[in-house]
Amino acid sequence: MIIRSKAPLRLGLAGGGSDVSPYSDIYGGLVLNATINLYAYTTIEETDDGMITIQGHDSDCFESYPVAKEIPTNGKGDLIKGTYNRVVRDFDIPLKSFKITTYNDAPAGSGLGTSSTMVVSILKAFVEWLGLPLGDYEIARLAYEIERKDLGLSGGKQDQYAAAFGGFNYMEFLPNDVVIVNPLKIKRWIVDELEASMVLYFTGRSRSSAQIIDEQKKNTESGNSKSVEAMHRIKQGSVDMKLAVLKGDMQSFSKVLGQNWEDKKKMANAITNPVIEEAFEVATAAGAKAGKVSGAGGGGFIMFFVEPTRKKEVVDALRKLDGFTMPFNFTDGGAHGWKIYETDNVNSLKY
Repeated sequence: MIIRSKAPLRLGLAGGGSDVSPYSDIYGGLVLNATINLYAYTTIEETDDGMITIQGHDSDCFESYPVAKEIPTNGKGDLIKGTYNRVVRDFDIPLKSFKITTYNDAPAGSGLGTSSTMVVSILKAFVEWLGLPLGDYEIARLAYEIERKDLGLSGGKQDQYAAAFGGFNYMEFLPNDVVIVNPLKIKRWIVDELEASMVLYFTGRSRSSAQIIDEQKKNTESGNSKSVEAMHRIKQGSVDMKLAVLKGDMQSFSKVLGQNWEDKKKMANAITNPVIEEAFEVATAAGAKAGKVSGAGGGGFIMFFVEPTRKKEVVDALRKLDGFTMPFNFTDGGAHGWKIYETDNVNSLKY
């Protein structure tokens, strides 16, 4: 039997960073994000060789281990290993040999939540394979605990919930790791207008978000008034952008996007750099009205808001730089999995 899963990556539209502890524990966080048609993929194949074989194309990990209750983490493929270790520990599953393969549509460090989305995808494959009693909230929370607590990787909470639920979501992050996901019903013409008005540009530079997020944490813990006040405005931006999206108010959307970026740059020193600033200068000169780096900053993808009649001009201008533009569409569905039962004559798929 073969099990496959996929989970969508996300654009952080507004409020990003307010989902990171200790800010969310002290003040509460609010985030607006939306998933797009780029995915993290997982395949699990049952084997009978007594081995756990890892083919992590997204993490450059190609290793095999004898079947055991725990696979040692070593900095390569730890998202796979950490997820397996937690599933075995929490659910006392029978040990089986299998091969697991993972890959991503976007590079690591892209600012689209690739790592957290991959954990959700891996978890969804185990849920499908083993019949684990986990819904969307449970998958997202467990994915968060695996990445942030078990593996000690810095980051927030929004990515796991975006990947599990899919679509446009307004999320509340409360003390004690309480998360409330509010799906937004966006009219089709508004989604179409957003897609027509946005350019997604990869800077050509991947980055590790850990250093930036750790600096944000330090600023919050030390009571750095400049950073905390900037985060308050970023959080308010998610409220304002939610209203703009629901109404289809593109002028307000553009304004909030730009203000979120100006406030975000005050959160840590490494959030922007000459490569990012050059992309903003080029895009703005070609007609972009506003933009913001998706994710923690420092590199990855930038989303620009443009008048649709100027979109081609902005794309052409950005193509002269070292990065590339990425066509995309917003998507409704969250993580899902399916099984393939192999027979002598035909493969039978079950969703």
